[in-house]
Amino acid sequence: MEVRKTKQLTKMALALTAACVTSIMAPMAHADTVRVTVAYYSDQTEPYFKKMAEAFTKANPGTDIKIEMVNWDTLQQKLQTDISGGSNADLAIIGTRWLLDFVKDDVAEPLDGYMDKSFKNRFIGAFLAPGQISGKTYGLPIAASARALYYNKEQLAKAGFPNGPKTWADVIAASKKIKAAGSYGFGLQGKEIETDVYWYYGLWTNGGEVVGKDGKAAFASPAGIKAATLYKSMIDQGLTQPGVTNYSREDVQNLFKQGRVSMAISAPFLAKQIKKEAPNLQYGIAPIPMGTTNATYAVTDSMVMFKNSKVKKSAWKFLDYLFTKAPRVAFTSGEGFLPTTKEEATAPQFADPDTKAFVALLPHARFAPTVTGWEDTAKAVSDAMQAVYLGKAKPADALKKAAEDANKALGQ
Repeated sequence: MEVRKTKQLTKMALALTAACVTSIMAPMAHADTVRVTVAYYSDQTEPYFKKMAEAFTKANPGTDIKIEMVNWDTLQQKLQTDISGGSNADLAIIGTRWLLDFVKDDVAEPLDGYMDKSFKNRFIGAFLAPGQISGKTYGLPIAASARALYYNKEQLAKAGFPNGPKTWADVIAASKKIKAAGSYGFGLQGKEIETDVYWYYGLWTNGGEVVGKDGKAAFASPAGIKAATLYKSMIDQGLTQPGVTNYSREDVQNLFKQGRVSMAISAPFLAKQIKKEAPNLQYGIAPIPMGTTNATYAVTDSMVMFKNSKVKKSAWKFLDYLFTKAPRVAFTSGEGFLPTTKEEATAPQFADPDTKAFVALLPHARFAPTVTGWEDTAKAVSDAMQAVYLGKAKPADALKKAAEDANKALGQ
């Protein structure tokens, strides 16, 4: 009997020990930490993602979401460094224009295997397409915007264009009258991110292309020369702010908010800034001025999953959550972007005239080409335009050299 009791006690002790070990180890075995590298858009970005992380964690105990904020100007380099060292996050926001390089380097995880038909159907097709390469989806459109011409209603009315300019000739005519009244007409960017894009508006609206169907630089064309000459002529006539190569996108936006330039090209988020920072400014939103055709620039930033993630199931679950209606509405309306999903587009936050004005431009939207070497191409164009603006090179010569430099990177 004693032996039997001893054996029974031993079995009970072992069972209890096993149970204790299991109870201690189980939470650790099932705990996932999903790291998310998030790009800084505004002072609302970090609070938003932390709120989403808390809500998700509460609904999914055992999964932790770690948000890592990075400024846009250092984001690409940080991601490349982290990937090289194998220390990258599981998810990250990237400029969609970088995506092809990530796919080429085989670091981006294809997402189609995680998605069903209903998930894909959440998206407005025009915004999902840039994240798709060779028939596979690698990026989901976390942010989207287009570009339009903002104009100061009071100043443009005095110049004879109460509904804004329609053509580049109108921009010049209005700017001359505005200059005579002691101000500057057209705010021209010549520094930092999207310096190249600010020139593409003139290129595209005059019928030109950045990259041709052969994958080579196509911007050193008659349309390109015409667009560069147009901008240079406005600088020479004093129709822009002086020293344009000292002005970034944000700087030009600030000039417009201060009433120091009467026209500036920007994204939907500028309207949100004006309402907050310059509520008395009466502004209008018009299409990009025409040369021979209509065009605008549309941009998406994508959320990607990295192939080396060890918590892909949990990472996807968080992605799925971010692209449901409430989180999307909160992010898009908070940052001043355009809706990328059908459900969020029905929210009253996007029924305002400003958003509608940008949505109306989408049929004429151009996206950055899905080509490798795009960042090097953008830099070559930006360098060329700065040389033109400063009078250091003629448009044809600057664009020819930029095309030569771009072709060394395109498709490589």
